[in-house]
Amino acid sequence: MNLTTELISGFWFWFAQLGYFSALLLALWSAPWKTILNTRQLQHLFLGATVALMLLWQMRAGISPGLGIHFLGVTVLTLMFGWNLAILSASMALVGSTLLGQEGWHSFAVNGLCTVVIPALVSYLILRLVEAKLPANFFIYLFLCAFLGAGVATLSGGLAMGFLLWISDVYPGTKIFQEYIQYLPLIMFPEGLLNGIIMTGMMVFYPDWIRTFDAKKYIDEQ
Repeated sequence: MNLTTELISGFWFWFAQLGYFSALLLALWSAPWKTILNTRQLQHLFLGATVALMLLWQMRAGISPGLGIHFLGVTVLTLMFGWNLAILSASMALVGSTLLGQEGWHSFAVNGLCTVVIPALVSYLILRLVEAKLPANFFIYLFLCAFLGAGVATLSGGLAMGFLLWISDVYPGTKIFQEYIQYLPLIMFPEGLLNGIIMTGMMVFYPDWIRTFDAKKYIDEQ
């Protein structure tokens, strides 16, 4: 769900600039920099996840510019690091993809809003809702926060991109639906499965890698 050419302009272009860079600045301000600087393991995890995400984003499919679909992986980052570090990590991955020529700099903020900020915030919102409304259970966390959360995050980012392309008169609504929107449900399940598999492995073998997962609360107290 990325723009590889300069498609969106005018009001909605500046709207995306404001939305993305406001979220990026808030993430920079709220990030736990002291913990990052003092924890070598967290530094390695953060940089490793960023590189892995950039490589994942090189695999994509699509017909028309701006209507491409690829795995996001942002939900895993959000559950591992929290929303702020997830936005920073995914933004760095987006910079890497842009430097490699997969994206255009003109569309950086639009891509950042739809593939980074919105999926990260949706994933975090689902996490907070689950924590507030449901009991602390290993499988509830896995299926609702990781599997379902990843699918809903992908759908949200995709609908946002489709809306921006439609409201900016880049493509007619029928073209956006036929080449893009109708395929979003098809990517939701594999996106959820990918995020769920990764999170399952970490929850079982490396629970200390996940900032939002308390193994004592979710496993030991059951």
